[in-house]
Amino acid sequence: MAKPYLDDLEQLLDRVAPAFGAGDVVACRHFFSGAAAYVNGGIFMSLTPVGLALKLPEARREELMAAGGKALRYFPKAPIKTAYVVLPGEIMDQPATLAGLIVESAACAMSAPPSKKPD
Repeated sequence: MAKPYLDDLEQLLDRVAPAFGAGDVVACRHFFSGAAAYVNGGIFMSLTPVGLALKLPEARREELMAAGGKALRYFPKAPIKTAYVVLPGEIMDQPATLAGLIVESAACAMSAPPSKKPD
């Protein structure tokens, strides 16, 4: 079930890859019932049945929430992942905007202190 999400996430990253730094290591792996992308070992994006979610600074999350984004919760009774936002659907139809947000998300993940437990 997660394979289509992994394939889709890898294809999305292939389109955005030139925007990443030359020394950055970006990888995708299975994650819950979908896939997640990691930059230099830190998670920054997931694609699951709830949608495409990015780790972003608070101001950007609020902006996207006002535009129709949602809080990230992987399962109905799971806690909300407060550092992430599920992107509004129309962003998927805006390749330049989406690419910019993905690069911003990777930068956010690289600047965050190491997590004590997995995201």
